[in-house]
Amino acid sequence: MIKDNQKLLNRLHVVIDAAVMIFSYVAAWYLRFKSGIFELDPWFLSLQEYMKILIVIVPMYLILYYIFQMYTPKRVQGRRLEAWHIIQANAIGVMAFILLLYLMKQPDFSRKMIFIFFCTNVFTEVTVRNIIREALRNLRKNGYNQKHILLIGYSRAAEQYIDRIKANPEWGYTIRGILADNVPRGTEYKGVKVIGRTENLTIILPENCLDEIAITLGLSEYHKLEHIVSMCEKSGVHTKFIPDYNNIIPTKPYTEDLLGLPVVNIRHVPLSNALNAFSKRCIDIFGAVVALVLFSPVMAVVAMIIKFTSPGPLIFKQERIGYQNRPFYMYKFRSMVVQEEAKEKKGWTTKNDPRVTPIGKFIRKTSIDELPQLINVLKGDMSLVGPRPERPQFVEKFQEEIPRYMVKHQVRPGLTGWAQVNGYRGDTSIRGRIDHDLYYIENWTLGLDFKILFLTFFKGFINKNAY
Repeated sequence: MIKDNQKLLNRLHVVIDAAVMIFSYVAAWYLRFKSGIFELDPWFLSLQEYMKILIVIVPMYLILYYIFQMYTPKRVQGRRLEAWHIIQANAIGVMAFILLLYLMKQPDFSRKMIFIFFCTNVFTEVTVRNIIREALRNLRKNGYNQKHILLIGYSRAAEQYIDRIKANPEWGYTIRGILADNVPRGTEYKGVKVIGRTENLTIILPENCLDEIAITLGLSEYHKLEHIVSMCEKSGVHTKFIPDYNNIIPTKPYTEDLLGLPVVNIRHVPLSNALNAFSKRCIDIFGAVVALVLFSPVMAVVAMIIKFTSPGPLIFKQERIGYQNRPFYMYKFRSMVVQEEAKEKKGWTTKNDPRVTPIGKFIRKTSIDELPQLINVLKGDMSLVGPRPERPQFVEKFQEEIPRYMVKHQVRPGLTGWAQVNGYRGDTSIRGRIDHDLYYIENWTLGLDFKILFLTFFKGFINKNAY
């Protein structure tokens, strides 16, 4: 059974982790004192002296790994999350290590060696765990180490769950069948059959041949949920609930505890967290100041060319809808001839639009016209990264035509965004753009922002759809 395999794997993981720590520790000692990379002290403790403290370090680190849930099943857990847990555990371990040396009054112990150990251990641990992960995935893909699951209820959620399991054989899930009351026995979906009614669960559970039960009831059958959960809990089989609300709430919701009452939030917006918002704002201010300094020569040259080649103001400002549906004026270098406001609002710029000036074509194509928006970033109207803002008349139009369009206003609009680096700029699909904007809003991290900024240099500046 999979439970026995998991216990064996966990024990093996502990042994491997201990071996990795010892290897990293010895490697750190050699790098510090024998490699010639670092300047040697006139004296240093021998390897034998350093090895003595491993008696404390190894158990301490293994306990930290357990606390950071590194010995739980991770069939579908991402590599990045596991790597982050490794970094966290090692960071706390190093701090505890230094504190221990201080309490033991060990001033001769090299702090550089501790830092090298931290780097070496994190790198080696991540590498080894990824090798193990790939080996396990290959085993599962070939039909070994499978986890046997029974679905309770035939619904859209059941079909979507089956779709994902069939598409990812490396997860190692085998669906034994479905128990359902709303379709006849023998009904089949992608090779998975309805093998009985939900009450047959009382017969199947005592056989103890299942590793998991997934409750996939349709919305109309939720009155059975309490009874089914009660039966599953009595058997001790691990049970999970897959809600059938994907077409109603097509987002990534999250739950919170309200004095014992679980509350489901329809959408997870990481930037609603004050610390996340503050971190992003600090990056925005720093990035905007640096960009203004770096691009100031380019902006000065463009400003002079606009001034000498076309009468009118240098900066064009246009009303856009931003954070929390508040209007603001977005700045651009003027790339068109001066026109009446009523004509300017008529719609999108088209190919070979006669209103665009010669210099305007160039700065629109290379996105140089967007550089004054760095001022918007400093003012707090915009962010370096986020969904691109639209004009009020288009917001009113898309609000009615595109589901969830207004969700983009839960964060500050950006100079560049996930949609833009994926090709959704200018005259492209609005629905595709919104899908990418929603992904960004619900999956925001500082790392994702840095990734988008990096990709902007290679994909975002030259806009083939800019006219």
